[in-house]
Amino acid sequence: MRFDDFDMEMRQYEESLDQYVPEEDYIVVRLDGRSFTRLTKRVCKFKAPFDERFRDLMTETVKSLMECGFKIVYGYTESDEISLLFHPSENTFSRKVRKINSTLSGEASAAFSLKIGQIATFDSRVVPLPSKKRVGDYFRWRQEDSQRNALNGYCYWTLRDEGKTASQSSRILNGKGSKFKKELLAERGIDFDSVANWQKYGCGIYFKDVEREGFNPVKNEKVIVKRRELFVDMEIPYGVEYRDYVLKFLDER
Repeated sequence: MRFDDFDMEMRQYEESLDQYVPEEDYIVVRLDGRSFTRLTKRVCKFKAPFDERFRDLMTETVKSLMECGFKIVYGYTESDEISLLFHPSENTFSRKVRKINSTLSGEASAAFSLKIGQIATFDSRVVPLPSKKRVGDYFRWRQEDSQRNALNGYCYWTLRDEGKTASQSSRILNGKGSKFKKELLAERGIDFDSVANWQKYGCGIYFKDVEREGFNPVKNEKVIVKRRELFVDMEIPYGVEYRDYVLKFLDER
């Protein structure tokens, strides 16, 4: 059998599960750390519920992803997850799902592992969204998840610090609403509404035009040059305002 014929015969199996994101859909990719509870608490012993060192590892990983070859206009991270918003014109790999997932999960795992000095892996999923409204809804959803996780985390680790076991702490919080949890913290002198915004709402990462001092060797003089650099926003807005904040990046060229 000619190789070309054999190649076509076998390639049909490799491509049998291929999916492509339709051109009219927007692309968001979400990545999650695998077994990060063990990594952050047992191996690296980061502070709970939040540690600035871990936050910075995540934002630096997002930066690496935003410069790895895809046209990504906005990145968001909370806890051990990352969401990336692609520009509508992005067509790398013809928008093939398995290629996008495998490339980004590999990039994230390699970048984070190098930064932390430990083997760490991320899974990846492509989230096709049919409209700008759904793009805004997606990021509001992840931000709400961030706030809920932050409140749970503060309550859980406050109880653990008081000497309660993991099961006792979980049992106290199980089924309880935000009012109960905020009151639990307030009774212990913690005003959840006043904790750092990045802990409650996550961090946004995007490209920003900045002016830097450069040097022109031809004219032998200092000059001001404009550059696009990645900026980490730790004071992103909340709720409906956050939706509008994210959508503006889809209009960037």
